[in-house]
Amino acid sequence: MGSAVTLLGLPARSGRIARAVLVAAVLSASMAAPVALAAEPTWGEPSITGSFGEDLVATQPVTLDVVPDRVEVLTTSADNPAPLVADVPVPSGAGAQVLRYTVAPADGPFLPNTPLRVRWRITSDGVAVLGPEVSTVIADKRFTWQTVSGDIVRVHWYKGDRAFGERALQIGDRAVKETADLLGVTEEKPVDFFIYADQDAFYQALGPGTRENVGGQANADIRTLFALIPPSSIDDPWIENVVPHELTHLVFDTAVKNPYHFPPRWLNEGLAVYLSVGYDAGDRNAIENAAKAGELIPLSGLAGQFPTSADRFGLAYSESVSAVDFFVRGHGRDALVKLIRSYADGRTDDEAFTAAIGMDVAAFNDAWLGDVGAQEHKAYGPQPAPAGPLPEAWGGPAATPLPAPTAPIARDEGEAATRTWALVGILGLIVAWSAVLVVRERAQRSPRPPTVPGP
Repeated sequence: MGSAVTLLGLPARSGRIARAVLVAAVLSASMAAPVALAAEPTWGEPSITGSFGEDLVATQPVTLDVVPDRVEVLTTSADNPAPLVADVPVPSGAGAQVLRYTVAPADGPFLPNTPLRVRWRITSDGVAVLGPEVSTVIADKRFTWQTVSGDIVRVHWYKGDRAFGERALQIGDRAVKETADLLGVTEEKPVDFFIYADQDAFYQALGPGTRENVGGQANADIRTLFALIPPSSIDDPWIENVVPHELTHLVFDTAVKNPYHFPPRWLNEGLAVYLSVGYDAGDRNAIENAAKAGELIPLSGLAGQFPTSADRFGLAYSESVSAVDFFVRGHGRDALVKLIRSYADGRTDDEAFTAAIGMDVAAFNDAWLGDVGAQEHKAYGPQPAPAGPLPEAWGGPAATPLPAPTAPIARDEGEAATRTWALVGILGLIVAWSAVLVVRERAQRSPRPPTVPGP
């Protein structure tokens, strides 16, 4: 007999099994249809319309192969690293569509000169596809602006002649250069300086949360300075103070920028006051009076927002420049620059102060209070609850016994007892009647006994 036929090196019997498996695999592969992925949308050219104080409308023409599962719009403002994501109603059908998203002024609100980037995301069958990006800068079109540019600063104004704008530019460029030289940073991106001539327009630009005593505000995220300067005031001495003050904040932000921690506000504001006007007689007088009255705010209370009342708000600025002046007198400007620049490494306040002058913030605060001759200050804010009595077994004073109940309380307790017994009686009647009903129902359901026939 000849040898058995083999398949893949197996005997004939095993070969038949292998052939069956192979045929099944081939049939299975031939019957399996390729996965049909939804075609990517065809994007048109996106757009953004609108300006400051108006609806901002983002549109995106798109041709859809299928109705998507989800449509989103991604909005990124200024230099924020992450976008704000909002859902948009999904179109009811496929084909050519125009996606639309509207941001009302009350939903923003965005400051003038805020850069805005928008793109769309469409998700179908679990696959997300991003559309092209469109960008704009939110312009305040309520006025016809004039512009003059210097080395870093660009001044925009709508009332006053060219000499007015050039005067503001001269002050601004000088302030940026001097502060940058002090802190050892290089400013390359332009700074926009918008000058408003009337108070209503100025506060509308900054938004409803602006305090009534603000005459200038710098926003580092959009590298923009806003100031309230009527044309007749451009030569006033206070202009030489407020413009450098606010521009110092922008350079300060460049020097300390990091994703982890921002320096205390008193250091930021104190440096701006110190470089623009110094530690003048008015601030010294405010510190002296508050120190004698024990009303100085500890520096830990000025790390975030300053107080809202006018007197405490002004005192916060006086304290800030006083603390910076004390720092420079005791440790020098180089140590101040070292302290400020160290924040760029993401250090905590205590780490930065210890590295610069060998003491943490609390120790520096105590040294500054001692230098200004401060009395023990009043503590504001939440206070710890007073200690209560402890049980005798815990080693504390015995708890004070409660006073004996008075007649009205006794009458109330008697009435409560009467109501309680009445309720117990009613519940007892309900239980008893329920038991009677159960017995009766069981008696009706049980079979009758068989009849015994007579003889």
